Parts: sequence; structure tokens; C-alpha cells
Amino acid sequence: MEQPIIEIRHLQKHFGDLHVLHDIDFNVNKGEVVTIIGSSGSGKSTLLRCINLLEIPDGGEIKFDKQNILDTKMDLGKYRSKMLMVFQSFNLFNNLSVLQNCMIGQTKVLKRSKEEAKQRAMAALKQVGMEAFANADSTRLSGGQKQRVAIARALCMDPEVLLFDEPTSALDPEMVGDVLDVMKSLAKQGLTMVIVTHEMQFAKDVSDRVIFMDKGVIAEQGNPNELFEHPKQERTRQFLSRFASSRQTEA
Repeated sequence: MEQPIIEIRHLQKHFGDLHVLHDIDFNVNKGEVVTIIGSSGSGKSTLLRCINLLEIPDGGEIKFDKQNILDTKMDLGKYRSKMLMVFQSFNLFNNLSVLQNCMIGQTKVLKRSKEEAKQRAMAALKQVGMEAFANADSTRLSGGQKQRVAIARALCMDPEVLLFDEPTSALDPEMVGDVLDVMKSLAKQGLTMVIVTHEMQFAKDVSDRVIFMDKGVIAEQGNPNELFEHPKQERTRQFLSRFASSRQTEA
């Protein structure tokens, strides 16, 4: 039986007069990989930021493990330690080494000892292929390396859900593959993930479900084969036709 870990109902978000999210409804089940695709400005990243409460919705409901996270009594720090975000701009602490970046959240938020935090950090860095850089200055890493460290840092917190906001959009093309390979590995391990991405082939290969957003609404959603091969909405077909034509050009 499917077990929703995230439940979103009638979600609304405005920025001034701009209505960014219109009546958004969907669930994310435990162990599911959900990718969100769509044109720039469709509301994808705003939706992700609302789930993590980096943006506060103007209406609707978000439940995490059956608890309404918009309740004023919600422990925001505890919630965010379970719902980790990986940003497109990495957001590493430049004054800390790679290892220290992966330890600080554990010691400050989870109250782990330094030794326990170090062991967990090294395990996470190994998982993303960055253990050899543990003592490196985080400012001297390539973009792809920084993003893998950012993923390791999130894994150190043992999250229940990982949110990815276009994790490859700031990377040079040759660095994208390494980050996507790490994410594919995490997906195979059964980690619950919600991913905003413009990497269509990755979305098709990795997702349990794909959500296509257009102008602040969920225009269509379904399993990857259904949505990519047999889209029901004309707007979805138009968007995906660009993906198909770019693949033909590359071939």
C-alpha cells in the first residue's frame, strides 16, 4: 500500500500581484522519486521552496508524515533536518573544509559528537566519490565537486526526503554526468526524492513519477513512459517536442 510522506492540497503562492502557484495538489510516497519539469517561470522552484518553507504559501496545506507543517507550533528546524534541500548554487560554507561542511549540521542540529559526525561525513563523502577531498578547501573545488559535497552534506543529516532544485543547472556540461550518476545511485537505494530538473533524459530514466508544470499549475503527471511517450495534454506535447528535437540534433 502506498504511504504518502508529503501531501499537498490546494497550495497557493503569490508574489505581489503575480500568482505563481494555483491550487497545487499531489502526494509523494515513501521511497518515490518524483521529478518536476516545465519551462522557466512555471513555478517549479517556488513549489519546492514552499515544501521546505523557504517560501511561505498563501493558502492550502502541506502535510509531512500526516502533520500540517504550516501549523504555527511546527518545529521548523526539526522539520528541515528531515526535509533537506540541495540547491543549484551549492551553498557550501566557503570558510570551512569539505569535511567541516559535512560535519557542522550534524553537531549543531543533530547534536552528534565530533567523532560520530566525522565518521558519518566520511561515509557520505565516499558515497558521492569525494572522500579524497575531505580536507580540501571547499572554494577550490569544481562546480561538479561542490555539488557532490552538497549532496553528501545533506545525506549526513539522514533525511527522510531530499529536495533538489535544478542541481545541474549551474554546472559546465562535462560535470553534469557525475552529479546525475550520484543521484541515480541514491534513487536505487530507495531514498525519497523530489527533483526539479531540466535534464529530461534523467527524469525519464530515474523517476517513478513525472510532474509537468505550466503557468503555475500541474498540467499533467504520470509515470515516465506514459508522460514522455504518450502525453495527454497539448501543452505537454509542445514542451516535450523540444526535448525530442534536441535529442535528434545531438544524434
